[in-house]
Amino acid sequence: MNKRITIYDLAKTLKVSPGTVSRSLNNHPSISDKTKQRVIAKANELGYKINKFAANLSSQKSNTIGVIVPKLNSNFMSTILAGIEKVVNEAGYSLIISQSLESMEKEKINSMTHFNSGVDAILVSLAYDTTDYEHFTPFIKHKIPLIFLDRVPNLPECLTLIIDNYLAGFEATEHLIEQGCKNILYIGGNRNVYLERFKGYKAALQKHHLDYRFDDLLETDLDPKNIDEVINYIKNQPTPIDGLFVASDSFAAHCIKELKKASFKVPEDIKVVGFNNDPISELISPSLTTINYPGYEMGVLAGQSVINQLKGNIDMQATNSISLRHELIIRESSTIK
Repeated sequence: MNKRITIYDLAKTLKVSPGTVSRSLNNHPSISDKTKQRVIAKANELGYKINKFAANLSSQKSNTIGVIVPKLNSNFMSTILAGIEKVVNEAGYSLIISQSLESMEKEKINSMTHFNSGVDAILVSLAYDTTDYEHFTPFIKHKIPLIFLDRVPNLPECLTLIIDNYLAGFEATEHLIEQGCKNILYIGGNRNVYLERFKGYKAALQKHHLDYRFDDLLETDLDPKNIDEVINYIKNQPTPIDGLFVASDSFAAHCIKELKKASFKVPEDIKVVGFNNDPISELISPSLTTINYPGYEMGVLAGQSVINQLKGNIDMQATNSISLRHELIIRESSTIK
């Protein structure tokens, strides 16, 4: 096994002090450009690697930001991560990304791993089944910036980044009503963002004097493996379902696909609205009406917020929640030409 090259090895080879090598590698103004170039060239030649952990011990900073998301294979989460990464990388920070796989227990493990790794801040989108937030207490106690996005808890000490899910749910449902739907099924999960969309759905029904029945809500984890249960539920309703508001584009696309197999016509028999404006919403036939959820913009704002906190530019304690704008995008799945 090859020996790791140290600053002392470089200093001995170059016949300069270790301090000169260290300052050269850190671009210190007291060192001439000629000496810096000589040190850097020799460091590259010998394969020297900077030990960032050791270099940051004195400042108690790791220059890393932790991120915990439910799943990495989500297009929405990918766009959020892209926005975060752009901002924090430009500010000189690296990301350590982990996924909870929709498990609170794994989220707890990830949280402790990030804390023990000494991240300077952490960004979190909660797992589907998270109901206890005690595992975030160490960050709050030690005043490590903690920001929640999309799936968020109600913790007064932490900033949250969301859209107005209530209004988005209202607009999606009202659109279906305006297209003539009288019996609209809401398909969502039990996380707070889904519940806010559901409240908006109910408010739209009430505004247009449509009755809400217990059977008009179908709670699911939005996993495609459960799509058969959803289709059977729709088929077995005594009053025909003529509209679907689905809290996920991916699941809405699976609904359209399986409804067509079951001889339903979309949008003639059932009109469908999804959520997120994922790429699949334009690829499915008919194309999917959806709510555009600005994931990349949310990621950029999350990155800017955490960097500003780390630099002391703003005090997020005065701001509890930031809401981004959404947009209803009307496509073929909910309108008849």
